[in-house]
Amino acid sequence: MAILKILSAQQTQVLDQQTILREPISSIDLMERASRAFFSAFQQKFGAVDQKIYVLCGPGNNGGDGLAVARMLHEADYELEVWRAEIGKPSPDHLTNLDRLKAIPAVTVRDFSADDTLPLPTSGSILIDGLFGSGLNRPVEGKWGDWIDQLNVQEITRVAIDVPSGLMADQASSGIILKADYTFSFQLPKLAFFAPENATYLGTWHILDIGLSADAIAETHSTNFHFTLPAAKDLLRKRGRFDHKGTFGHTLLIAGSHGKVGAAILCAKAALRAGCGLVTVQVPGCAYAIMQIAFPEAMVIVDPHEEIFTTPPTLATYNAVGAGPGIGTNWLTRKGLHELLEEADQPLVLDADALNILGQQKDWQTSIPKHSILTPHPKEFERLFGPSTNSFSRWELLREQAQRLQSYILLKGGNTVIATPEGELYFLNIGNPGMATAGAGDVLTGIITGLLAQGYPSRAATLLGAILHGLAGDIAAEKREMESLIAEDIIEHLGSAFKRIRSL
Repeated sequence: MAILKILSAQQTQVLDQQTILREPISSIDLMERASRAFFSAFQQKFGAVDQKIYVLCGPGNNGGDGLAVARMLHEADYELEVWRAEIGKPSPDHLTNLDRLKAIPAVTVRDFSADDTLPLPTSGSILIDGLFGSGLNRPVEGKWGDWIDQLNVQEITRVAIDVPSGLMADQASSGIILKADYTFSFQLPKLAFFAPENATYLGTWHILDIGLSADAIAETHSTNFHFTLPAAKDLLRKRGRFDHKGTFGHTLLIAGSHGKVGAAILCAKAALRAGCGLVTVQVPGCAYAIMQIAFPEAMVIVDPHEEIFTTPPTLATYNAVGAGPGIGTNWLTRKGLHELLEEADQPLVLDADALNILGQQKDWQTSIPKHSILTPHPKEFERLFGPSTNSFSRWELLREQAQRLQSYILLKGGNTVIATPEGELYFLNIGNPGMATAGAGDVLTGIITGLLAQGYPSRAATLLGAILHGLAGDIAAEKREMESLIAEDIIEHLGSAFKRIRSL
């Protein structure tokens, strides 16, 4: 599946049951399949290790997975010890796997209640966390929370089964959460995996296919999706031998001001590197010579003002229009942006200072043409639409505003989120911290506008643009290291990003 649905914890439980009924398969055999997938991923990641492995199991099916994994680890000659937390009534499949494990005399299984002194693993060991799973419905506190707190400060490697204990799968978490170094999750990603505040608990996460019913997944409604590289490949268009620069569209970029001409240069370069046929950049008078020298491939028109943008040109000859990078928020610039909004009858790509102006003049937001693309970072998003208490509330606000404006809103960050006019959210986990550098956002604006000019619909231009931007940044980081990354490196590696997507 190129685009993965993100389901709630309740929907995932139903999906398990649907798989059991439709395949058909027993619940204990489905647990065995999931545990085998985890064991295989663990073995592939760690190989043969000398460290002792501690498997921490709660009373539910997550703990049942842990017991099955422990059996598989023993069969593969890993040294291990199993800790069972006595918290409520164990699930039937948990008890089945407990019986199977206890039939092996060489495996030590130790039971602990909240009244006991809870153990700690030895330094340098590996802890597999199966204490609380995705069905958790309340914060972890008290004695068990204190235990997790102690486990978090041990010099060990922590590996979570499905979700780290204490992390809510589909809502904001409170209480104590285990800080996993690796999370091996089942079938589909959890919504919580994309929240920046959860990164410290998830570590590096991977999704393992455990063969849940494809038909049941297809029938399950969701408005949240994980957009992946294979999905981007499905969007890429092929070029014909007799295509020409007119075939690939004409982009207008309104960017730059005195002291910020670089934003216009980066934006224009990115648009052409994204495949656009022609690029025209409107800049103030002070930027004309700089633009012509720095980027001769672009055409340039000059604003009547020497230092800032004030008046948009006639838009009819352009296939796509992007505005905002480096234009400032002078009152004349605000007036010019309002004029652009009123005159445009095609979708616009709005970024940076265009968004800051719309944050100051909120009543102008209703003038944004339908199917436009807004690309705010979190602070710009807050200026536009107000504050949020956590990622989950921010995502719902993002969804609401995309529907209200009938536009696409790309919320930039470590995990980019794209909201559609239909109320869908697409989550991407691509890119790297090296891209947190001056001008990277201008590059994204250029890429998306360049794709839009080529005839990609707004949805495809936004999704594909975000993937290309992030992947080019990742390829650049592979070659230059994150610390030394600059915005032009992203542009230079766009060709490699196209190539890598096509090769999938």
